[in-house]
Amino acid sequence: VGGSTVRMLTYNGTVPGPTLHLHPGDRLRVHLANELDEITNLHTHGLHVSAEGNSDNPFLHIEPGQSFDYEIDIPDDHPTGINWYHPHHHGLAADQVFGGMYGAIVVDTDDWSEGGSPRVVLVSDTTFAGGGVAGITQAQRMMGRTGETLLTNGQVAPELRGPAGSTLRLLIINACASRYLNLGLTGFSAQLRGSDSMPLVEPRSVDRVLLAPGNRADLSVVMPSAATALVTASFDRGRMGMGMMGGQSTAAPDAVVLTALPDAAISAPPVPTSMTAAHPDLRTREPDGARTITMAMGGGGGMGMQFLLDGQEYSHDRVDQAVQLGTMEEWTIVNDSPMAHPFHLHIWPMQVIREGDAEVSGIDLRDVVHVPEFSAVTVRIAFGRFPGRTVYHCHILDHEDLGMMGIIEAA
Repeated sequence: VGGSTVRMLTYNGTVPGPTLHLHPGDRLRVHLANELDEITNLHTHGLHVSAEGNSDNPFLHIEPGQSFDYEIDIPDDHPTGINWYHPHHHGLAADQVFGGMYGAIVVDTDDWSEGGSPRVVLVSDTTFAGGGVAGITQAQRMMGRTGETLLTNGQVAPELRGPAGSTLRLLIINACASRYLNLGLTGFSAQLRGSDSMPLVEPRSVDRVLLAPGNRADLSVVMPSAATALVTASFDRGRMGMGMMGGQSTAAPDAVVLTALPDAAISAPPVPTSMTAAHPDLRTREPDGARTITMAMGGGGGMGMQFLLDGQEYSHDRVDQAVQLGTMEEWTIVNDSPMAHPFHLHIWPMQVIREGDAEVSGIDLRDVVHVPEFSAVTVRIAFGRFPGRTVYHCHILDHEDLGMMGIIEAA
């Protein structure tokens, strides 16, 4: 990595792990053999699938030396798009993702040969020390760790090649434990085709895209005529706001994601123009119910700080939200803290209705919603299928591990 040999956590010996290409209607079988010295499991982030049994179940515990067979049925009407997988054992998720355990999942209606479209751009960060992944302090954990090294497909600032003037499709995944990707796209004539796992009704031109941890973007970019860096600019996530950590910054320095180099010898397959059917606009229906979820940081935890949802830390034995299948609800996600918190709900996508007091135009469907400090975001959620229990949480993975997670049960 960047000219040095390092020891990391891996799936099948590579960082990132294998890219899984799926089609709507497929059955995904994964044999997970745990050769770590700690518990792990697997979450298929973004897939609209069951969270029960041996499917996308975040409550599974695969002990060291044990193995488990996942079997995940992809619905016939699953949207095309970019998703990813990573560990989700409570208390260890941040360490294992930061250590190198993540991979891409592409759901598409076409088969793509190597070198074809789309190009997966899986971005993560970590810090190396002594030939391996560095440990972190309790203060760094509470702030949400930011790695010193930015990795793109396991490399430092790799090259993206294609003929000048050609259009390439990039599927970008933010697999960082805490870092926001603030992508400047000036010079790429970029169009956003989809956010998270959902395609847009119509692509739209963008010169900047902000991806919170866990977010994805389906982009088409025009290859420039000269070498051009795709840079993630600094983004301030806020402050702890108390004690000796109040002045520490969460803003990561600017970093190069990749460098686009014009190369006439590299083929540029056509970017598909077809999009899957649009998600229904939930603003046209009256919600069946409304809830408020409050994200906050309070005193009393390690070093005097707790990470709370509705005033409580996560408990495996408590159902925090009970919802009825077949209903649609409006949730207001309130961030009553001096730090930004990206809110992630498993299984059911969220349509963003309002950000603060501003109405959101169009259909903006996410599974991770950025909620700025001392602000609120209102979403609507259709609980159409998949009974059982799963979770919602802050996708600053350290904050999730420290207790900012709740359980939702649908019946």
